Amino acid sequence: MPVHLKCYVGGPPFNMNSTAVKHSHPRFPSPPAYCWMENVFKTGPSSNSCAFCGRNSLNLAVHAFFILMEQNVVEDGVQKFQVLPAYDDEHGGVIVDMKEPMDPNVFQAMLKASVSQWKLEGKKGAWIKLPIGLANLVEIAVKEGFWYHHAEPQYLMLAYWIPETRNAIPANATHQVRIGAIVMNDKGELLVVREKLGRFWGTGIWKIPTGILEEGEDIFAGATREVKEETGINTEFVDVIAFRQMHKCFFGKSDLCILCTLQPLSFDIHKQDSEIEEAQWMPFEEYADQPIVENHCIFKHVKDICLAKIKRGYGGWTPLPVTSLFNDQTSYLYINQKGLKP
Repeated sequence: MPVHLKCYVGGPPFNMNSTAVKHSHPRFPSPPAYCWMENVFKTGPSSNSCAFCGRNSLNLAVHAFFILMEQNVVEDGVQKFQVLPAYDDEHGGVIVDMKEPMDPNVFQAMLKASVSQWKLEGKKGAWIKLPIGLANLVEIAVKEGFWYHHAEPQYLMLAYWIPETRNAIPANATHQVRIGAIVMNDKGELLVVREKLGRFWGTGIWKIPTGILEEGEDIFAGATREVKEETGINTEFVDVIAFRQMHKCFFGKSDLCILCTLQPLSFDIHKQDSEIEEAQWMPFEEYADQPIVENHCIFKHVKDICLAKIKRGYGGWTPLPVTSLFNDQTSYLYINQKGLKP
């Protein structure tokens, strides 16, 4: 006598009935397997033969069904579909890091089963990391309720909030971080550039070197790198003296501009031809006499900070290396270390 199987595909179990297809399959010769494609894949039979052995009226989705049966186990006469491999995050959620290709029908069935299992386990957020080579699975995940969270050159991260409570998944990165580098030599000259690209191109305005920090780059490292790239000047980082926050900048993201002072270690300028039209050591008074310095607050504040630095030794924040409570990773706390001295 053939056994009756129950199938779990992200929902309540159902029993096979007389309209199910009795199918003796070479992979499952005894007892015969029952295939109920209308319930499993929400699609009726559309072919007169099995994708494997040519028997009975089954559609091509039986291929995925038997793959699932191979991958899973029968416990007490109940067929249970495997869940996607996942590991816990630090906030009660799960992360699926897809690495190998998977049949889309198999992925859909396993994803449904996974979400059901995660609900039973009380999981909160679910994350699926899809490398660019598995982009064919994105539409399936979206149809199951996942949404885009963020993307990098080699992968897309999708997210899903499982419980029926307020979604607590944090937003994607909200800010980009740039630096502005104030570099003055012993002659009281300020290192300035005219840009070939961007808003200041063609205006004739002289400005301090600026640039975007790279991923994983420290502020002090990014400041010295940008000055070197744009002007060819080697510098030593001194301190952070101010920062500015502005919203709705790059594709709607906010912007943090961190103003730093640096000490020059070389003086011969070799400008970056691709981005910089001109670069020079400019007498500070000449920089300050530009109309934009008085009419634009950022330029004016740069001037005021330079004067305070020259005349009163205005001090900022310097990086203090600290170790995480949870691992041995080093990070940097920017503080006014002079102000802490007794």
